[in-house]
Amino acid sequence: KKGVSFAYSLFYLEENMKNIKSYLITDPNYFSNNPEKFEEKLRAVLKNHKIDFACFRDKSSQNIEELAKIFLQICKEFKIENIFINSNITLATKLGFDGVHLNSQQFDKIENAKKSNLITIISCHTLKELENSMKKNIDFVTYSPIFDTPNKGKAKGVEQLNEATKNFPNLKIFALGGIIKDEQIKDIEKTKAYGFASIRYFI
Repeated sequence: KKGVSFAYSLFYLEENMKNIKSYLITDPNYFSNNPEKFEEKLRAVLKNHKIDFACFRDKSSQNIEELAKIFLQICKEFKIENIFINSNITLATKLGFDGVHLNSQQFDKIENAKKSNLITIISCHTLKELENSMKKNIDFVTYSPIFDTPNKGKAKGVEQLNEATKNFPNLKIFALGGIIKDEQIKDIEKTKAYGFASIRYFI
């Protein structure tokens, strides 16, 4: 009963946040690359959180396609409206994902992704990259790291996020990086950010 009560409280809290979008990103270090464990973990996360966007991100496992199929199936079961895969345009098209989340070295792939009728997100770390994204008519971007994140360099902070959203009001910007607490999300809500993206917050 305690577990159910906690899950309900968490869901209620997220439901009553400002209309800011939530973006789940997976990582094999937290979700496992064992198909059964992966499915179990993903189901638990989707039951406990309100998720608007979800991305399958795995750069190391040998069974990526198998896991991606499981991810897609379960996200559809939970009626996630925007389901992405990280970087892999070919696999996104083959399996029927809604879109692809490109990394910051893949600006040259944006046109290809759009020609494949994929909703496209790209990772940005500088104002120049945000400007390039806008010029390429990107659908969404992540801007990071906003808070301290292992091995991701100096945190930009909410002030720089606020600056970015003001400089590029037409970009749909997800804050990313080190988001693990509700207090951080409340700070993000004070900006014009479209949403927040995280791995660890949802675990």
